[in-house]
Amino acid sequence: MLRFLRTWIDPFVVALLVTLALGLLVPLPQAALAVVSGAGDVAVTVLFLVYGMRLSTTEVVAGLRNVRLQGAILAATYVLFPAIGLLVHAVAAPWLGTALAAGLLYLTLLPSTVQSSVAFTSIARGNVAGAICAATVSNVAGMFLTPLLVLWLMGRAGSTGTGGLRDVLLQLLVPFIVGQLLQPFVGRWVRARPWISRTVDRGTILLVVLGAVASATAAGVWAGVTWGMVVALLVLSAVVLAVVLAVNWYGGAALRLDLADRVALLMCGSKKSLATGLPMAAVLFSPAAAATVAVPVIVFHQLQLVVCAVLARHLARRR
Repeated sequence: MLRFLRTWIDPFVVALLVTLALGLLVPLPQAALAVVSGAGDVAVTVLFLVYGMRLSTTEVVAGLRNVRLQGAILAATYVLFPAIGLLVHAVAAPWLGTALAAGLLYLTLLPSTVQSSVAFTSIARGNVAGAICAATVSNVAGMFLTPLLVLWLMGRAGSTGTGGLRDVLLQLLVPFIVGQLLQPFVGRWVRARPWISRTVDRGTILLVVLGAVASATAAGVWAGVTWGMVVALLVLSAVVLAVVLAVNWYGGAALRLDLADRVALLMCGSKKSLATGLPMAAVLFSPAAAATVAVPVIVFHQLQLVVCAVLARHLARRR
């Protein structure tokens, strides 16, 4: 039983759910909310500084040579996903409400994950070098593309507009560039200590979630969210994931990618980053909007981990 729990339950997801519960059930005074919000802003800046220090430019250059794979993954992340998101957003509002429907659309505009994409590609015996490059390029491109897509497609859905784009550039991109400048000196040291990235990643997410949800609770945002909406969100998230997985797998065959590259496309082109999405939401949206936007991101994150873990093991056995 203990082995089963370790296999299928991520301790970080448990911590995330506990943080959500605290934000929902424990009212925080305004002074405490201000402290949590300020700590979250600092943590987001540190997060992207660490990203910059960790990522090696040589991996990006090597992976970029596989143009068909990289182009397919970028198209899946920033063309296929947003197109599906627009379609789902148009039909989801009656079941989810406008706020959660907007969160589902926001989810589809995010970059791919890094750690889980590479890990599942490795488990499934796919092109790991291509996956590393694709996940890296997706996240770097996402610093520009996600805010622009949010501004373009969600201008009336809670986004803070051009001010949010400016905040992203200052709070996310500038620290990343500083980290890249430091990378030749400290990159190897940071990469040799993965616990640093994990701690900053997860600590930032927990702080951002606590601040966003507690602020929304104080503002009475959750009064209109029902269990029926939550079930509808799970169903729609599953539909989005199933469609993307199918298009990526069979699209890879149509592009005549070899099996290792198809695995990389399947795993990288079907993920959306919680680590990037929640901090970015805290910058791009008002606190009340950021809290509801975070719910679909969290739900989809857990769903993609479970489904892709099963697929990766199945592909590894087939190969």
